[in-house]
Order: sequence, then C-alpha cells, then structure tokens
Amino acid sequence: MRWFWIDKFIEFEPGKRAVAVKNVTLAEEHLHDHYQAYPVMPESLMIEGMAQTGGILVGQIRNFKEKVLLAKIGKAKFFEMVRPGDQLYYEAEFDNIADEAASIKGTITCGDTLIAEISMLFSHVDNNMAGVEFPEENFVFNEQFMNQLTHYLPKEYKQSN
Repeated sequence: MRWFWIDKFIEFEPGKRAVAVKNVTLAEEHLHDHYQAYPVMPESLMIEGMAQTGGILVGQIRNFKEKVLLAKIGKAKFFEMVRPGDQLYYEAEFDNIADEAASIKGTITCGDTLIAEISMLFSHVDNNMAGVEFPEENFVFNEQFMNQLTHYLPKEYKQSN
C-alpha cells in the first residue's frame, strides 16, 4: 500500500514549481494517535507531504524515468499546529538541479498562515555517485503510482503531455 499525504495538485509548472493540497480531516486515524485529547497533524507527515510534492516535481524533470529518493531534509521549521478542518498548501520550488540530485525550497500554508518552511535534497539514484547498484524496475514511479498520479495532476498539465 502506498500512502499519499497530498490530495491533489492545483498548480504544476514542470521544471519550476508545484502546489499540492492536503485536506486534514477527523477521519484520519493518525490525528487521534498523536495527542489523543487534541488531534493535530504530525509534523513528520507534513514533511512527507512536502517530500511527495517535491519528489514528483523532481521526477517529472526526466519524465519519471529515473528513481528519485529523498536524500536529506536541509531545514524543517514549523510555526503553527494543523488541526482537523484545515486545508494545507504544499508549495515546492526548485532551488538547484544537477544530474545526480535536485533541491527544493518549500512552504506549507493554511490560508494566509505560514505553517512551515522546508528545504529538501532529492537524489536521482540512477545517477548516484556511490556506484551502488539499484534494481532495474522503477520502484518509486512504478505503473501503479503513475496511474494514480494522473488523478492528482491539474487538467491543463495532463492535456499538454
């Protein structure tokens, strides 16, 4: 099973930036497990939502042919808690792109409120410098994931590709 921490993309500019939405609801079990008397969205899952938003943006650079993995969280600074009923916006923007890696700068907002600032480094493991052998099949952007992704991207992106 693959966990999605974003609900859909509302903007997707290939090679530049992406904005995804996450609706936080009381139906999500993890909210009750974090603090039982005070349901909040765990920061670690918001980091994962940003990693999915940024990782898909990075994967698109080479048309999802390479394996892209989160290599490093450079910064994750949180300013506010997120509660059920909140709608999060994950905005990922390229900071740097190289053959072996790409970095993004990201923000998480809820309305006009800044929730977090995050920077991440993603590795193109097919072009890694360590010489480690990885499986031939794309275990990140596999067929099942790519079928799901078509439902998450904005209509104008799907029509242009």
